[in-house]
Amino acid sequence: MRLALIALVGALALSGCDSGDVPSPAERQEGEIAQAPLAANMVELRPQGLSTGAEAFFFASGQTEIEAALAKALGAPLRSGENAECGAGPITFTDFAGGLTAHFQDGRLVGWNWHLAQDGDAPPTGVIKLPGDVQVGSARSVVEAAPGFAKIEGSTLGEEFALGNEIGGFIAGDKVEMLYAGTQCFFR
Repeated sequence: MRLALIALVGALALSGCDSGDVPSPAERQEGEIAQAPLAANMVELRPQGLSTGAEAFFFASGQTEIEAALAKALGAPLRSGENAECGAGPITFTDFAGGLTAHFQDGRLVGWNWHLAQDGDAPPTGVIKLPGDVQVGSARSVVEAAPGFAKIEGSTLGEEFALGNEIGGFIAGDKVEMLYAGTQCFFR
């Protein structure tokens, strides 16, 4: 009897735990098609997080875990820093080869952006991609033909667009210069 009571109390205690904003495994699978794991050196950027190898990370996943997975796929971080003046609150960022920047607040992933190589960036050691045809460097015609494409009129940051409600980007000249999702620190 005593053992059953202890087990019941333990089960009730566990059921009261809240993981915060991190989706449960059941929520993660809702509406998703089962996919084969990615190659170990591949990162797939998604509207609500990212995947690398066999792991998927949603926004609100831990910074240490994300940085370790990205380093395994893309190599050691190029640089890290913080922007304390971001409108969304202080943002910590970590840059990786291939133009990927992960954004964190309070030790949790809150966004990403992927851009064309900049001066001082190391060459990519892995593969970064978005599901579908639109990638950094894609032609204007490819992004404009993508499902959910909408030009953001009046952007003060350049030629900005949205792909649905969760991914945005910029076109420079005739190609995609940057893609992003989640919390960004753009000064408009």
